[in-house]
Amino acid sequence: MTGKHTGRSAVRGNKEVGGWGIREGEGQMPLPARERTIAEILQAKGYRTGAFGKWGLGGPGTEGHPMAQGFDAFFGYLCQRQAHGHTPPYLWKNHDVYLLPENGAIHPHQRLEQAPSDFDKYMGPMYAPQLILDEALKFVEANKDRPFFLYFPSALPHAALQAPKEWVDRYPREWDPSPYLGDKSYLPTERPRATYAAMISFLDHSLGALVEKVDELGLGRDTLIVFTSDNGATFNGGVDLAFFRSNGKLRGHKTQLYEGGVRVPFVARWTGTVPARERRQARAAMFDLFATFAEMAGDRAREDGRSLLPTLRRDGSGHESLYFEFPEGNQSQALIWGRYKGVRPNLKQRGLEMEVYDLETDPGETRNLAPDRPDLVKELAARMAKAHRPSKDFPLAAVDSPQGSKDSAIARTGS
Repeated sequence: MTGKHTGRSAVRGNKEVGGWGIREGEGQMPLPARERTIAEILQAKGYRTGAFGKWGLGGPGTEGHPMAQGFDAFFGYLCQRQAHGHTPPYLWKNHDVYLLPENGAIHPHQRLEQAPSDFDKYMGPMYAPQLILDEALKFVEANKDRPFFLYFPSALPHAALQAPKEWVDRYPREWDPSPYLGDKSYLPTERPRATYAAMISFLDHSLGALVEKVDELGLGRDTLIVFTSDNGATFNGGVDLAFFRSNGKLRGHKTQLYEGGVRVPFVARWTGTVPARERRQARAAMFDLFATFAEMAGDRAREDGRSLLPTLRRDGSGHESLYFEFPEGNQSQALIWGRYKGVRPNLKQRGLEMEVYDLETDPGETRNLAPDRPDLVKELAARMAKAHRPSKDFPLAAVDSPQGSKDSAIARTGS
């Protein structure tokens, strides 16, 4: 949204407001009003802007609300906790509550001792992903005669396993010899693997419906469509990461800064501009979309990103260096520089110990080079120090303390 990497962005992780109860308040730490979003830039250039899906940058009535951050229209969740369930009792439309009384209030985290006779009570009839898709399609139709920016942050396939029965039934029953009872959080479900696949299929269907709408309106040559993810595959709830081989041979998963947590697909479609059916290697990150969309609208804003338009047209290269930090859990840092990557995977327990990997020869991050390459440890540590700015809201104690800066070139001696 703001074109900044997590070493200097205002919001770097989940900072909750309120609680799980329907009367306990909702939302996460609001994005400050002083921040400039890509939606604000495009809105100022005459674009109609809409967000449809999950918003985690400020709840109702805050300065982080999407309509206070450059969006003309919003439909979906104003809280990531509420988005843990896909058949919620309500959504938000602009500033108003959009009631879904048919669904009732299903707490999205339940654990069972044994399988119930009926799993249907863990899913209501009104499927939020369908309602959100319908509103997004209406937005495209309504703005076909003017420039528009559609932001579609789907909550699928995170992570309560819920999908319409007709979608679940597309997958083999033998996939699911036993139900999921909620023991790793989120909701129980009778067919966890088939349901997860159904959710991904519904996401694919949603993207397809948006592409078809753009083409139906004759807008394909004027519209860049980007599909990507904010992290690698998840591990929690009833998701079976090993069964689907979701991250292939990459190490790690969501919430980690190994490649399985940060390396994701990026698909772009722009009829007549982006060559079809081509694959290419270029190092890019989410914050590059800020610079890309700004350039398309004639604005020079860049922040930490660079425009991907040259890369999409065949003649561009990616970043030499990319920085990441994750302030939740055990906290971590990572920096990619050329072919090498430095990872501090557990700042709370291991401090500034550095692991180093050669991503060209070892994309699965299996061989730690740090003990043999103190020169790389020192270089990567210096670059991390330059990229990171302390945040009072998302502190990294091991990095921010005077002792942390003094020991910034410690190498991990294990494998």
